[in-house]
Amino acid sequence: MAKTKEQKKNESETTDNPIKKVKTKITSDKKEGIEELKEQLASEKDRVLRLAAEFENYKKRKQRESDEFKKFANETIFRQLLTIVDNLERAIFSTKENSDEAGLLEGVKLTYKEILKLFETFNVKPVEAENQMFDPNFHQAITQVKTDEFPENSVTAVLQKGYLLHDRLIRPAMVIVSKRVEEETKETKEN
Repeated sequence: MAKTKEQKKNESETTDNPIKKVKTKITSDKKEGIEELKEQLASEKDRVLRLAAEFENYKKRKQRESDEFKKFANETIFRQLLTIVDNLERAIFSTKENSDEAGLLEGVKLTYKEILKLFETFNVKPVEAENQMFDPNFHQAITQVKTDEFPENSVTAVLQKGYLLHDRLIRPAMVIVSKRVEEETKETKEN
């Protein structure tokens, strides 16, 4: 009796087909691999979240440290300024009790020396300006004076000292700058 196509198909499905076994094995291996990859992905997500949280905590801690540093950065200079304030208070008190002008002057000079020592400690230096060539990077010209005693564009007088903190200008020197007299006479002759 001849078998129909359907019967042959059903028989082939029920018998142990080696190709079908390989396909089933590959499919189960894929499923295991997918499950393993899912576990790895979850593990990596967890690790990334923990690293992100750690980094946020680090940023907050550094910000707190920075804020605290800024808050107390000038503590040392103010401690040293306190002794200067104490000396000025003593000078004021002593003049109230005793009107000794020489003593007051001496007290002010000593206080001035202490301030200069404090400046030196923190690397604050005066800007050299007297008899120097005018430099707009360090000097602020207030006015010009016509003179033949100084070379043109040189500082003839310092009205207020300038200061550097390390190598940074914190205040320019206010100066008077020389201008040649003969240039003006030439200009007036031409007019």
